[in-house]
Amino acid sequence: MKDGMTELAWFKSSYSGSQGDDCVEVAIAERAVHVRDSKDVARPALAVGRDGWGRFVRFASER
Repeated sequence: MKDGMTELAWFKSSYSGSQGDDCVEVAIAERAVHVRDSKDVARPALAVGRDGWGRFVRFASER
């Protein structure tokens, strides 16, 4: 997958276990944050606007 002409650099949360399964991967691009399931990277990723992603992360960190 590409965002514009740049390959996405995917990463997992530092909270992911050492086994690496059941993880969500994230790639930050200029206009969006892309989210995918690490077990099925062939499926299309979800793209969320950067502002929406920021609101989601703030909400999740409050829980």
